[in-house]
Amino acid sequence: QVQLAESGGGLVQAGGSLRLSCAASGLTFSRYTMGWFRQPPGSEREFVARIEWYGVVTYYADSVKGRFTISRDNTKNTVYLQMNSLKPEDTAVYYCAATTRSATMTLGAVEYWGKGTLVTVSS
Repeated sequence: QVQLAESGGGLVQAGGSLRLSCAASGLTFSRYTMGWFRQPPGSEREFVARIEWYGVVTYYADSVKGRFTISRDNTKNTVYLQMNSLKPEDTAVYYCAATTRSATMTLGAVEYWGKGTLVTVSS
């Protein structure tokens, strides 16, 4: 049974930082493109960042580029999202995602989702 377990969410002031972690089990982690999505209150789920299986190629949404960094440790089956210079508009539930179906990691291509972790950025 595949499980993706996010942690690290919480309340932070604008300009602060958080690091999210996603521990994966039940899958061959190194074969999967891993990513993060988020769903702000009252809005659709949106792509944030992804990292290829070998951990070199990354891609970010324009809204987080330069502030967020995705990384992975295939020895620990864990993917991370370092979030710096947080803004109130970053407030959302953040979801970990895994796929082998598409390098672009569209919503429809995600095979597995975590349950999400809430990030709240106060102004």
